[in-house]
Amino acid sequence: MAHKVFIDGEVGTTGLQIRARLENRADIALVQVESARRKDPEARRAALAEADVAILCLPDDAAREAAALAAPHGTRLIDASTAHRVADDWVFGLPEMAPGQRAAVAAATRVSNPGCWSTCAIAMIRPLVQAGLIDRTAPPAISGVSGYSGGGKAMIAEFETGATRGSFLYGAAQGHKHLPEITRHGLLARAPVFVPSVGQYAQGMAVALHLPDLGAAGMKAVDEALRAHYAGERFVGVVDPAVHEPRVNPERLNGTNRLELSVHGNAATGAATVIAVLDNLGKGASGAAVQNLNLMLGVDEATGL
Repeated sequence: MAHKVFIDGEVGTTGLQIRARLENRADIALVQVESARRKDPEARRAALAEADVAILCLPDDAAREAAALAAPHGTRLIDASTAHRVADDWVFGLPEMAPGQRAAVAAATRVSNPGCWSTCAIAMIRPLVQAGLIDRTAPPAISGVSGYSGGGKAMIAEFETGATRGSFLYGAAQGHKHLPEITRHGLLARAPVFVPSVGQYAQGMAVALHLPDLGAAGMKAVDEALRAHYAGERFVGVVDPAVHEPRVNPERLNGTNRLELSVHGNAATGAATVIAVLDNLGKGASGAAVQNLNLMLGVDEATGL
């Protein structure tokens, strides 16, 4: 019997990508609302009631509303918005984050899908905090670049119509929406300094974690800690820094559900940088949602990925 899945917000950037990964699967029956009624609470309530699992690809307020509409029906939820990423009664949907996290996702009724930036940041920071290589009370600096698809339909339109040209930094006022989840799930006592940027290309992301005082021994310890944490993982791994030198290509993993980490640095000065690369629409969004869905349905987590 096919599992019934409703994508609430299926015409958005993430929703379209999720639908493309699910619509040809024999084990999935998509529950859909006719286009004219997609914002009708009663139509959405009926779809949420019918579904075994609903994936919310909505703005934060609409995601909270959908969660309330679904509550009486016991529908299991995956929320791709930022609305529930630090909520105590939601499981954070990064299966590789910690021992037991995959089992927690599989058993959960409500899963909060990580953001693209936070997937990269948490994947680098958390194992290093646990290994004592990052002081949780003195959080590091993070920077990076994402394709403009990470900004959703509005930003895609800006670039594709020519209204916006070139790259730009943003979030310099230190209020980025991913900071709360990076802080909490990265096990930090304070938010890191985080300045992201958007490039004039559609898809793909590279994020840098700056560690200025490691030295050669510290760089080796960071590499070993990350390799140990992600040993045996299918979608997250550590690669040799030569893969990304002399230039890091943020589009390297486009079309995949993979996240690659690498450790770079100068042994003479002690300065080091950990780099994370993923597809912001893959492991950074829709791919992660499908991976979490697979775990919740009890099928191979790589199905459709």
